[in-house]
Amino acid sequence: MKLLPILFAIALASCATTKNTSNTIDRVVKASCGTCNFDMTADECELAVEIDGKYYFVEGSSVDGHGDAHNETGLCSVVREAKVVGEIKHGVFVAAKFELIDVK
Repeated sequence: MKLLPILFAIALASCATTKNTSNTIDRVVKASCGTCNFDMTADECELAVEIDGKYYFVEGSSVDGHGDAHNETGLCSVVREAKVVGEIKHGVFVAAKFELIDVK
């Protein structure tokens, strides 16, 4: 019976230290060509996103996969918003979903 309060305290402490291990990002972010608009270094135009003030190149989508990148609303010309789902792995945003939000 004396062990019951100790076991209860241990169980409560273990619950309090459990943290969410999901690294999934599911939100609207800024998206553009990292080379043209985010001052990132690459050999050519590459799609990038800004997440929490940091820039990441995108794997799973491309700058040319969203229309003419060099027209007036293209990703090399302007920074757009995109609804994304994915994870940051090894300094790259790995997109499971990447959908540009229409320009109004």
